[in-house]
Order: sequence, then C-alpha cells, then structure tokens
Amino acid sequence: MAQRITSIASAVGLHARPASILANAASESGHDVTLTAKGRTVDAESLLSVLSLGIVHGDEVVITVEGAEDERVADEITALLATDLDND
Repeated sequence: MAQRITSIASAVGLHARPASILANAASESGHDVTLTAKGRTVDAESLLSVLSLGIVHGDEVVITVEGAEDERVADEITALLATDLDND
C-alpha cells in the first residue's frame, strides 16, 4: 500500500472536469485507489463520490493505492492532483 498527501492545485477545486480526470486515471491504473479529505474516504474511481467531498483549491487530500506498482501509481496520481487541471 502506498500513500501520498498533496494539496489540490486546480483553481476551483475538484469540480466535474478535474474530478473526471482523476476518476479516469484511477480507473485506468488497474489499482484500488482511494481519496481521503475532510474526514471521509471515497473510491477515487467514482466521479460522484469524489464530487461529494466538496474539495476546493488548497485542500489537503490523502491518496491511497493498493496493488502491484502502487508506489508508481501513487506518484502519478499525486502529480495529477498537484497540477491545475483546468489549464491544458
């Protein structure tokens, strides 16, 4: 199991577009990925679950990944969340 802590860089937080990018990355990783914020843990593959956290810019989140190569996947997802996903 690998865990990382990061702050959300997207200027308006994890609204629909950035949350969708996260959910897709978690799903495509083939690993069990969870996101913890504000005292709640959700399946990062679930767009609605991620949105339900109400994460805003600067909020600290914990990414947990389980599976083979969990360290690599945790690093990739952490880097994704540390990027402003509203700027392509």
